[in-house]
Amino acid sequence: MDTINRIVRRIFAFGAGTSMALVFLIIFVNSVRRYTIGKSLPWGEELPIYLTIYGVMFGLAYAYMTDRHIRFTVLTDMLSAKTRQLLFLITDVITLICGLALIQSGYQFMMRRGDRDSSGLKKTADWIADSTGIVQLEWIGKVGPWQFAIALGGAMLAVAALLRLIERAAELKEA
Repeated sequence: MDTINRIVRRIFAFGAGTSMALVFLIIFVNSVRRYTIGKSLPWGEELPIYLTIYGVMFGLAYAYMTDRHIRFTVLTDMLSAKTRQLLFLITDVITLICGLALIQSGYQFMMRRGDRDSSGLKKTADWIADSTGIVQLEWIGKVGPWQFAIALGGAMLAVAALLRLIERAAELKEA
């Protein structure tokens, strides 16, 4: 179980780090272009927004997996260790349910509005599709793949909560 948790944590950390690094890189390049040649990348304003959402979703799951998320511990610190563990087990179950609900709502949101054009990415996606001859690459210019971050984030949160639930249940059983 420790190996699975370690692998999942690394995947979540890598996803969060990569997303944020790409956001920084795109904004940096776009800023340099804007102030040196007076022209921004057409997709340089919108893509960082979408990548940030992916980064937040990966970071959310990573924070939950490592128990480094925001938590008010004033009341929980006053509880006995066993009661605190039970409370955290209940929290894991609720978080798992919330993750599953996020998957459902993210999927519905993506399916309802996913075929709409992303104004900042449409032109670039069409150019990539035309340049490569791969018409299927036009999906990059739609908002669906970028709205998928909500469903993916829900799935990652559900996985994180399930793994934490299993880990905490094993710890409680040992105690």
